[in-house]
Amino acid sequence: MLDRITFWKKDEKFVMDIKDDLIPAHVAIIMDGNGRWAKRRGLPRIAGHHEGMKVVKKVVKHASDLGVKVLTLYAFSTENWKRPRDEVDFLMKLPGEFLNSFLPELIEQNVRVTIMGHKEVLPIHTIQAVDEAIEKTKSNTGLVLNFALNYGSRNEITTALTQIIQDIGKGAVDQEDVSEELISQYLMSASLPDPDLLIRTSGEIRLSNFMLWQLAYSEFWFTDINWPDFTEEHLKKAIYDYQNRGRRYGGV
Repeated sequence: MLDRITFWKKDEKFVMDIKDDLIPAHVAIIMDGNGRWAKRRGLPRIAGHHEGMKVVKKVVKHASDLGVKVLTLYAFSTENWKRPRDEVDFLMKLPGEFLNSFLPELIEQNVRVTIMGHKEVLPIHTIQAVDEAIEKTKSNTGLVLNFALNYGSRNEITTALTQIIQDIGKGAVDQEDVSEELISQYLMSASLPDPDLLIRTSGEIRLSNFMLWQLAYSEFWFTDINWPDFTEEHLKKAIYDYQNRGRRYGGV
């Protein structure tokens, strides 16, 4: 069955057919532009982050309704610690605020919460909120909502290679067995399929140290829309464009 939607761009009207059998299994999103959204309105940057949190709720529900299996959201990078202290403190409060208010709905929607990143250095209140959400949704079988929190891909790959070298030294792994598949098993996303579709908002066209290994054959979709203005229709447009591309994985 086709999910038929209408999308407006300037004065033109596009009708898009979303094919249920071609929904990307794993969608990853770099949620960018919260600060710029706030600045254009004369608001503090934290107001943009708070507005962006509301968008996460809508996008999670819509991705689940569309049949997406995994939704990975780049919530806080290892480089984001360089931001002003008051902004970092606010960002560290957002996971608790989001999960405390949205957890009942996540449970009702059969969503399972996971995290990838080094959570051990996060504030205790952030860790507690994340751990509670993971524990209370661990038996859910629907959409996997995977937060990249204090995550950096180069650090992830470096850590994985270090662990492989250590395991080779201990005899747990044979050097001859090192392969792309083995390396993937040592990454923080080992239990997840690689993303089929990457979405980045706010007009930036770069990966910003996000899932560099896993995105090798993903389709990229960039938009000038700032994250707080991102809607369900934009998600559908990204999926529509994804469905109309040819994924050849190096073949013909």
